[in-house]
Amino acid sequence: MVTSPALRDVHVHVPHTYPEQQVDLGEITMNYAEAGDPDRPAVLLIPEQTGSWWSYEEAMGLLSEHFHVYAVDLRGQGRSSWTPKRYSLDNFGNDLVRFITLVVKRPVVVAGNSSGGVLAAWLSAYSMPGQLRGVLCEDPPFFASELVPAHGHSVRQGAGPVFELFRTYLGDQWSVGDWEGFCRAAGASASPMARSFVADAIPQHLKEYDPEWARAFYEGTVGLNCPHERMLGRVNTPVLLTHHMRGTDPETGNLLGALSDEQAAQARRLMEAAGVKVDYESVPGASHMMHQSDPARYAEIFTRWAVALAP
Repeated sequence: MVTSPALRDVHVHVPHTYPEQQVDLGEITMNYAEAGDPDRPAVLLIPEQTGSWWSYEEAMGLLSEHFHVYAVDLRGQGRSSWTPKRYSLDNFGNDLVRFITLVVKRPVVVAGNSSGGVLAAWLSAYSMPGQLRGVLCEDPPFFASELVPAHGHSVRQGAGPVFELFRTYLGDQWSVGDWEGFCRAAGASASPMARSFVADAIPQHLKEYDPEWARAFYEGTVGLNCPHERMLGRVNTPVLLTHHMRGTDPETGNLLGALSDEQAAQARRLMEAAGVKVDYESVPGASHMMHQSDPARYAEIFTRWAVALAP
């Protein structure tokens, strides 16, 4: 069953700089915003897991000086449709292929953060011919969001503890909804990432997030038919990979950050072996969501790379 945004009561009026729009993609309604002159090169921004288009709001203003910018809510997040039992990399990716076809209608540069960065690579590998000019993968969990990765840490050695708590205390479509229990468990967790989610009230972006996403990642079903090693070996556009804070937790050995140096290096080797140009920007002092925490730096990195792409 598809859950329409109009049938959910989790949304409150949050004022934004850019008006929200919706497009019917068939299975889902996708929510999005846009900024900039339509005569400028097109850019598509894909948010992180638990996020919405408005994590890019400040960055959009900066990027719109050079680009016509679209930012979307993926299915199961923000004001786009929730689709129980239908969360997978392939479904997320094909939604974006339809969005480019129906809304952007011309070749586009794609930039995604976290799982959105994985989807940027998915589009480079699997979108329709001529749709993409290049992709920026902002701190993507290549391999590290897989249950059984070909290289390095698995999802359960990284963001997994957070996802497990979402699965247990929030439940698919918020069917459990025990926020107080979640916060108690997260506060006592050995995972610094889990502890960072503790809050007195449920943040608006989590109210608009279907926790089944988390279960799909924790249990490995989200990428069951899309192994990262195969996907990265099929990219066919220029790529910019940005790699932010990283390391390992001295107590647990778990990954701190989205991906390790080893995983970033393996991803680069696979993409370069596919015959594309891969640029790499190491910014270890940056937060995972640099586009939100430091939009000026993000926009400078993105613009410097994107303006050099072939038309």
